[in-house]
Amino acid sequence: MKTIEEYMKLPYRIELTPDHDEGGFAVSYPDLPGCLTVGKSIEDAYRNAEDAKREWMLAAMDSGLAIPEPDTVDQYSGQFKLRLPRSLHRQLVQQSKREGISMNQYCVYLLSQNNALRGM
Repeated sequence: MKTIEEYMKLPYRIELTPDHDEGGFAVSYPDLPGCLTVGKSIEDAYRNAEDAKREWMLAAMDSGLAIPEPDTVDQYSGQFKLRLPRSLHRQLVQQSKREGISMNQYCVYLLSQNNALRGM
């Protein structure tokens, strides 16, 4: 089992969200369920986030709960298999040819556009 200092050094992802109702910012750690805090400025929010992360981990250790490791990009291969209707496959092939790129590149482009529109 890791020490608290070893866990604190791991690269946990932080989500910073403006709090329009109360002012300031809310910060959470997606890999640590329920670990969140606030701050009046971005700097305060990040400083408070480190304290919240430490306290969350100490409470988990005291309770005998496992502390999840951070989700990293290394865990993903960048590949997945997708089954789709033949008509859609044909449309994607035709459109990618018109664009002069591979169907793989065209599908990555479409997925990226969708994520950009959703603000991901």
